Amino acid sequence: MGIPFSQVPTWDDRTPIYVISVAAQLAGMHPQTLRQYDRLGLVVPSRASGRGRRYSAYDVARLRYVQHLSQEEGVNLAGIRHVLALQSEVEDLRKRVNQLLAEVQRGVGVSRRPAASRVFSAGPAGDVIAMGRQQTTTRWIRTQPLELGPR
Repeated sequence: MGIPFSQVPTWDDRTPIYVISVAAQLAGMHPQTLRQYDRLGLVVPSRASGRGRRYSAYDVARLRYVQHLSQEEGVNLAGIRHVLALQSEVEDLRKRVNQLLAEVQRGVGVSRRPAASRVFSAGPAGDVIAMGRQQTTTRWIRTQPLELGPR
C-alpha cells in the first residue's frame, strides 16, 4: 500500500537534491566552475554525508544569476561577491522590518485604547518600545562624540 501521503517528504527550493553534475547541467556550466564558485563562497552547496556537494533549486538559480552578472553585465567575481552580500543583507533587513511590523500590529490589536493614544519610545539600541500614557522614559545622554567612520 505504501506510506501515507502525510508522511511523504516535502521539498522546497532550498532542499539540497542535485549532485554537482546535474546542477552544472541545469545551470549551463561546467562542474569545475561550480567548484570554483564554492571555493570563492559565491554559491555554497550543502554537503552530503560522503562530503559530496548537493545543490538546491535556489542554488541553481543563484548560479545562473552569478553567470548573468559575470557574462552579460561584466561584473568581476569580487564585485559579484559584494552584490550577493548586499542582496543578502537587504533580504535580512526586509525580514526584520516584517517582524517589527507584525509586532506593532499585534500590539495595536491587543490594546483596548484607540491607536491615537498609544505612546512609543526608542530604546538605547534603537528598538521601539510601546509605553503606557503615564510611563516615563529614561533619557539617554551621549557622553562621547558619535564616530561616523572614514569619509
